[in-house]
Amino acid sequence: MKSPAYLNAMRAFEASARHGSFSGAGEELNVTAAAVGQLVRGLEEWLGVALFHRGTSGRSRLVPTEAAERALPDIRAGLDRLSLGLERLKEASANGVLTVTVSPAFAAKWLLPRIERFQTRWPDTDVRLDTSLKLADYLAQGIDVGVRYGTGNWPGLAADKLMDEEVYPVCSPLLRDRLDLRAPADLARQTLIHDLSVDASIGFPSWDTWFRTAGVEVAAVERGMRINNSAAVLQAAAEGRGIALARSIMAQDDVAAGRLVRLFPETRLPSALAYYVVYRPECASLPRSQAFRKWLFEEAEQRA
Repeated sequence: MKSPAYLNAMRAFEASARHGSFSGAGEELNVTAAAVGQLVRGLEEWLGVALFHRGTSGRSRLVPTEAAERALPDIRAGLDRLSLGLERLKEASANGVLTVTVSPAFAAKWLLPRIERFQTRWPDTDVRLDTSLKLADYLAQGIDVGVRYGTGNWPGLAADKLMDEEVYPVCSPLLRDRLDLRAPADLARQTLIHDLSVDASIGFPSWDTWFRTAGVEVAAVERGMRINNSAAVLQAAAEGRGIALARSIMAQDDVAAGRLVRLFPETRLPSALAYYVVYRPECASLPRSQAFRKWLFEEAEQRA
């Protein structure tokens, strides 16, 4: 077996053992299950050792042999080291490009207003933003570092908490002055703007949650405007379209500039979710990624 095929076969074997199937490994490696199986069989023939038990009734998953189980930790460590070595080569030849993944709203409301300070300190590094609500495949897409909102658990990736936040109602100053808002219950009669960009099932607070925290019993608060982008939620509020339940990190610059005003600040609703700096553990020491992560935390501390 030639060297490139040998390395591909090792990746196929490791992924098959981790997923417990050739199909799962194929999805990860972007090849067919048959191609993965062929690579694994070729590796077995080359080594003269069986890597998976075959023909065992009742087994729905691939089960590594005892010899394979003993070898897997070293193989995984070796593949991680190989991946890191390739990343270092890319680091040296990528013409100073740092690829960062963030949500579109986080890019618009937090990162882009601050990114010039990073570029001033690191003029030889060009930042390429990959904006998406979905968690990117860091390896396949060449992502160096990202900022994501959630519980901090993304398999295969390191996640360092960057910022906590709270959720509170905001509106434009003109709308506040026009409305008679004397108590939290008064908001229930107004046009409410709902942020659908984060799945409520993972703990994102809703208007229902805020009203309960404020001690208000409201029959239904589902009416109003529904938007799946946090930046657009704030824009609609700033234009006087209604009252938004804002995420504090996204809204902080608009509130500071007077484009939005916070309503009923005595009601505090911390979010169970937070912002995390997310990266592959094996790439943690790469200079550009390390510098960017450090800068993110410095910026977050200035907000505190």
